[in-house]
Amino acid sequence: MPSWFPGPSSLSWPDYGILLFSLACLIAIGARFTSEQHDTADFFLARRRIPWWAACLSFLATEISAVTIISVPATAYSENWEYLQFFVGSSLAKFVVAFLFIPAFYAYNCTTIYEFLGYRFGQATQVTGSIFFFITRLLGSGVRLMAACLAVSILLGWKLGPTIVLFTVVSIAYIATGGVKAVVWTNVFQALTFLVAGAVTLVFLVTQIDGGVGAVLAVAGPAGRLGVVNWGPAPGNPDFWTRILTDPNIVWLAVLNGLVGSTAAFGTDHDLMQRLLAVETRGKSQRTMALTPLGTLLTLIIYMGIGAGLYTYYVQHPGLSVPRPDDIFPHFIESAMPVVLRGLMLSAVVLASIDSPLGSLAASFVTDIYRPLLLRRGTERHYLLVSRLSVVAFGLILALLAYGFSFFDKILWLAFKIAGVTFGSLLGVFLLGLLSRRPANRANVVAMVAMALVNLVLLVLSETKVLLLGWSWLVIWGTAGTIALAWLLGPRLDRGSRASS
Repeated sequence: MPSWFPGPSSLSWPDYGILLFSLACLIAIGARFTSEQHDTADFFLARRRIPWWAACLSFLATEISAVTIISVPATAYSENWEYLQFFVGSSLAKFVVAFLFIPAFYAYNCTTIYEFLGYRFGQATQVTGSIFFFITRLLGSGVRLMAACLAVSILLGWKLGPTIVLFTVVSIAYIATGGVKAVVWTNVFQALTFLVAGAVTLVFLVTQIDGGVGAVLAVAGPAGRLGVVNWGPAPGNPDFWTRILTDPNIVWLAVLNGLVGSTAAFGTDHDLMQRLLAVETRGKSQRTMALTPLGTLLTLIIYMGIGAGLYTYYVQHPGLSVPRPDDIFPHFIESAMPVVLRGLMLSAVVLASIDSPLGSLAASFVTDIYRPLLLRRGTERHYLLVSRLSVVAFGLILALLAYGFSFFDKILWLAFKIAGVTFGSLLGVFLLGLLSRRPANRANVVAMVAMALVNLVLLVLSETKVLLLGWSWLVIWGTAGTIALAWLLGPRLDRGSRASS
């Protein structure tokens, strides 16, 4: 199959050397912790012995994926900095999760956060929450993996297929051997790499622009590329309600969407929460979550700055070829950056993409489904083996999804649209459990499935322009609808059940 072989690339052997060294570090970290995996408590929680600062960097590396590194510069290059409005709401969500969700998870000594749903409501709600996590995380991570592989395929001159295979093999290798310890410590390495590489790239880009930072402000500013706040239409404007329903970048809507969407992402997605549950105490876990906005803000400023710099650079060099916005940063890395620095940035993209959810998916499958439903009395050795096999299985599924998503554009927003279908159902049932003592179990399942189907229909209608509705409303609508339906149906479908204390 000749289409799978590498094509021409401007990368040098030093660039490849840096990349190979980075990949070797991931494998070495996984191998280092292999002998420490004796049971699922080691594999999924590291016996809660992860330092809080390492968990903080691990959370950052998971939150800031290849989608961020590739698509945030692309968005700043082609649009503006309005994504920072979403960051404000997202930061508020981290404090909500820190002081509402984390205490409950530690109080119940949860291995996965869906165990809380089991303790609070019953097994049906726990299993449904876990299945929704599988759907949301696999699809969302498929987008992330595709974004990274697309960028790396441009840099290496490879076709997309072998690039996905490479990433999948490396991810399976270090996660299946080292468990959550390997995940956290590789995340620390990944976070430091993309912060350093991004900062150095930004400095280099500024030196290539005639007039430096001043030219960026003079060129990108008047072109609207540095705009942060979108005030939206005045209440009396004819298009007021149309804009409210369709434009997710209006400031109060962006903050609201950041708050609700990120509360769902951080509080109901075990891939992110797994890092926080591996910290020794509740207080240290809360400190970890509360400090992560600082790292996120630093990362966004670096990569949005790169996007504004790229816009200015290509305005000053009109004779250069310019690809579609999603490919602009990989194109610049490949065509304009010097040896070694190019390899460093390539490594940052690769490492960010290899931050895989395979460990958390395996944890949820074994803890929420396999152990309670399929084999209750297995040995720890058996469950550890199943955990490792689950990593392999989910890795293969993720690779297939990534290839399928390669046919979509505007990948930054695609990831959010996918999450919008199911995150509202997850957030609704978690909030019902955390903020009330009302009994529900079968009612939760009906409400979650119903609102996910409603949101899927709404997303399809909005994407096909049949209905004027922005995707960012999906999580808000799904959350409110799930709570309302479960609240109303609980007394009818779960009569005789008692609320958890």
